[in-house]
Amino acid sequence: MKTLLLKFSGPLQSWGTSSHFETRETDRYPSKSAVIGMVAASLGYRRHEDKKIQELNDLDFGVRIDQAGESLRDYHIARKYKNNGDIERTYVTDRYYLEDAIFIVAIGHEDEQFVEKIEQGLKEPYFQPFMGRRSLPLSADFFIESSKKDVVESLQQLPWQAAKWYKKTSTNQLTAYVDSDLVLGEPTQMRQDRAKSFSQKNRSFGFRGEAQIKIEIQDKKLDKKGFLNEHDAFDALGG
Repeated sequence: MKTLLLKFSGPLQSWGTSSHFETRETDRYPSKSAVIGMVAASLGYRRHEDKKIQELNDLDFGVRIDQAGESLRDYHIARKYKNNGDIERTYVTDRYYLEDAIFIVAIGHEDEQFVEKIEQGLKEPYFQPFMGRRSLPLSADFFIESSKKDVVESLQQLPWQAAKWYKKTSTNQLTAYVDSDLVLGEPTQMRQDRAKSFSQKNRSFGFRGEAQIKIEIQDKKLDKKGFLNEHDAFDALGG
């Protein structure tokens, strides 16, 4: 078993699974299909290579919310032109983002060579990966580590990656969403998040089961309620 741990952070992210027309929503955390798209791009897969893309659904997947972001609405005006170059109409589009969010994504598989190939692709991507939109690149520290543990155990053991200011105001019990078959017995919800095709002519997704779990992070500087328990005079002054 081998698992890759990735850190998604940055000023803005956007993870839509149900957007249509002029309103582009974002989910509250990254989707598996978005991560599969990122992996496929890194490996140099083309949009029409459905079989290769669908094989990536076999990866075990989990995402931990280390720092919940704030929703941000971006106001856009777009124009549609006629064939002769004249303006046909102007219309408004609403685009939504997550601001200042941090997620830990874990992808794993029993075939270690398969995962090592993905690791190499993510470190030296063929096409540029991005966090939901082309204007949102990955941060320099997005690749954290590889692990011999499974997805759930890897998420449970990785230290909390949130910013210091966020830890002061939040509990250390984090929420994670994982493939439902990784945690048998937990309530499952269905999400339209199984990649079938990224073709621009036939973009389609199926459903996958997803379970919510809680992970309590043991941070030496936090008590059970998530507050700092060490006296630090300089920290109190913002130093």
